[in-house]
Amino acid sequence: MLAPSDFTDSADLFMAIPDNTPILVGVGQQTWHQSDASRTPIDALHEASARAIADTHCKRITDAIDTVAMVRFIADTTPAISALFPRNPGSALAQRLGIDAAAIFQGTIGGNTPQYLVNHFAGKLARGEHSAVLLTGAELLATLFSVLRSGEDISAWADAGTEPPTVGVEREGHTAAELAHGLYEPINTYPLFENSLRHHLGNSREDHIARIAELCSRMSRVAADNPLAWRPEFQTAQQIRTVEKRNRYIGYPYTRAMNPVLEVDMAAAVIMTTVGKARELGIDEHNWIYLHAGADVNDIWYVSERPTLHTSPAIKLAWQTVSAQAGISLDEIAHFDIYSCFPSAVLVACNEIGLQPLDHRGVTVTGGLPFFGGPGNNYSLHAIAQMAATLRAGAGGHGLVTANGMYLTKHSLGLYSTQPPAQGWSDTDNGALQRQIDAAPRMTIAADPSGSATIETWTVSFGREGPQRGIVIARNDAGERIVANTPADEATLQQLISEDPIGHKGSVRVEDGINILEL
Repeated sequence: MLAPSDFTDSADLFMAIPDNTPILVGVGQQTWHQSDASRTPIDALHEASARAIADTHCKRITDAIDTVAMVRFIADTTPAISALFPRNPGSALAQRLGIDAAAIFQGTIGGNTPQYLVNHFAGKLARGEHSAVLLTGAELLATLFSVLRSGEDISAWADAGTEPPTVGVEREGHTAAELAHGLYEPINTYPLFENSLRHHLGNSREDHIARIAELCSRMSRVAADNPLAWRPEFQTAQQIRTVEKRNRYIGYPYTRAMNPVLEVDMAAAVIMTTVGKARELGIDEHNWIYLHAGADVNDIWYVSERPTLHTSPAIKLAWQTVSAQAGISLDEIAHFDIYSCFPSAVLVACNEIGLQPLDHRGVTVTGGLPFFGGPGNNYSLHAIAQMAATLRAGAGGHGLVTANGMYLTKHSLGLYSTQPPAQGWSDTDNGALQRQIDAAPRMTIAADPSGSATIETWTVSFGREGPQRGIVIARNDAGERIVANTPADEATLQQLISEDPIGHKGSVRVEDGINILEL
């Protein structure tokens, strides 16, 4: 790491930074706590982007932006709803901002997308393929769901544009068997990881729930001090873990307070360029945030094929790569934003990078998805914007953002700092990293799931009226993986909740294509 002492004055330090070094020069965020159907997605994107432009304090930045990249609206993935959204919001946004001849892109589905886009365009900027890039995203899910209930007219949201090129690869996140047994819903899948992790750690249910409740409480304290948070209120660990009408179980052991808040109206934007372009435009170097390193790696794609359900080899590999590339250890990082869609996502990531979940530095700069808000695919763009603001406001230092898509599947990491990197930008060979993960052994799915099986992990999904379905992942006597549901009778579901079935055997039968495991 370069230090001021290595140079005669700060001007020397400033001029020694290679021109092609990618940096963030502007960030913007906005939260609307009141639904408003007249506020279109383009309006939301425009407001956040205008804030990011203003944050550069550069009158010429709009002329310099030659690329607009969108985080895809999460609702745009549902055919019945996607028709309500603009086809090419990036193009409409560029026109409204007066950005000429902009190349327009959109990301794929997944919470990792914002950091993935930052990493992707950092390399493009460093190679001179772009001059300045506006990354932006918005989710108006609070308004959308309100409109769907009321029938209010939002026809002004849509347009007749053509979708822009996609950055990244779209791929279905689950198998047919996972879909049939309920694993397509994150509210069912992440509790499976949690119960597997608890068993692996040897924690009692009571101790483990107390631990994750304390983790969530600490996140809520950060949200309480963040005016952009959807739920800016502190909650004690006892409040978070106590089951009552307004805090019912969603997927055991998670109460409602441990789940992400998706019905939010939020937008964020980040402007990226290079050191050379920032110098040319006269952007104050005190506004620069350096991306020291980034990595993008996927775990074994399908949950049912992963040998262990409480680990993430991809996060571990990505962190090792980023740390080595930047020459920055965990102890040197002052701020973290660990993707927090569910407690298991935080705990697994912390385990893989070597961070204690209750470390005094905290795991979020925003307040996390359950309290700051979980705006679909776009949360991590808020995390990046908040990290930049945090680093600028403090005494410098380094900040790590981890982003996660699907079911602990897609992972993107970024290491940020107010200090310049020790050497010029170097692209991460994500392909080589991915080949390491892809070469690892994976589970064989049982062709005939009938017979004896040992439970590896489990959860019970809840509705408003109580427990609805038991979900288990198990291995048969041949070591093959089975995804199954339990009988839905109250006695069975209560048995799952009151006992720890991991390691116990059950008997699997197939009914109408559904695997049923009897305890």
